[in-house]
Amino acid sequence: MDTRTGLPVVGMVGGGQLARMTHQAAISLGQSLRILAIEPDDGAALVAPDVRIGHHTDLDALRAFADGCDVVTFDHEHVPLEHVKALVADGYTVAPGPGPLRYVQDKRAMRERLGALGVPVPRWAPTIDAAAFGWPVVVKAVRGGYDGRGVWFVDRDDPLPEVEFIVEERVPLRRELAVLVARSPFGQVAVYPVVETVQLGGICVEVLAPAPDLDPARAVEAQRLAIGLADELGVIGLLAVELFETGAGLLVNELAMRPHNSGHWTIEGARTSQFEQHLRAVLDYPLGDTGLTAPAVVMANVLGGEPGGMSIDERLHHLFASDPGVKVHFYGKQVRPGRKIGHVTALGDDMAAVRERARRAAAWLREGGR
Repeated sequence: MDTRTGLPVVGMVGGGQLARMTHQAAISLGQSLRILAIEPDDGAALVAPDVRIGHHTDLDALRAFADGCDVVTFDHEHVPLEHVKALVADGYTVAPGPGPLRYVQDKRAMRERLGALGVPVPRWAPTIDAAAFGWPVVVKAVRGGYDGRGVWFVDRDDPLPEVEFIVEERVPLRRELAVLVARSPFGQVAVYPVVETVQLGGICVEVLAPAPDLDPARAVEAQRLAIGLADELGVIGLLAVELFETGAGLLVNELAMRPHNSGHWTIEGARTSQFEQHLRAVLDYPLGDTGLTAPAVVMANVLGGEPGGMSIDERLHHLFASDPGVKVHFYGKQVRPGRKIGHVTALGDDMAAVRERARRAAAWLREGGR
């Protein structure tokens, strides 16, 4: 507890854009989120006043960081599970705890657990014998993959990655969907509208909220699935459930237990942002309203472009002049081609028009006048 304000201290392990945006949400709740960053120029470390420098694989650094925090949470899933268990054994409150975290750190454990719960998932196997699914197959690293990393489409004669992996069928899908649900220690849950996510090169480039032309019964099915998983796995905080929509129904693709790229639209597009909701959940506050603030909301990620052309500041000037309603979030990162440096959000009444605005804004910030 902060003795000056009388308000709780939340520590977030990781200094990236998720921590940066969580800090923004913490300000209105009277908190200065404590950040464990690897480098002083990490995105969150540039803006938060309470920053500790240390590595998430260093147990001593984690213990020193957790001291004085009412709860410790994460902006990524890469803290070794044995370290999380050690913090809990030391008496620190960690959300989510090591039980649920296991299933986002280990894809084999996740698939086994979801199968035991009867949750629909792509057919999978622990070895390349899954060629029985038909070539090509999807090979996933058991640990450490994100943003398209650790996933390979492998054909019959292709070399296999030199990591521990599982193998899945290549699902004939209509599109990808995602659902965010928050759960508190009290057991309250709050679920957001189902969104459509658009991937390019393994990276989410667009999120459409709500998912266009989604059958209402299927939307409820997806939300109930997410709520059920949060309860069954004992998640505290946010759970993101990435889904495949197929001709036969929904399949669970991936899970994340933290704020998620599929929820960035909620900063302007929902009555409670995912970042505020995560803080409310881990602090066991009553959860916030998840309703939309506009009939159509589109978030587009801004990727770094090739060198040259206008400066990023000039691009921002031109963008705001051409579309005063678009919202821009930069993450404090240096620009590199293909690197996710920010996102834009557009709101309106017509999904096609809003989508075009978001796409145009993201492209302009990436390419400028080139």
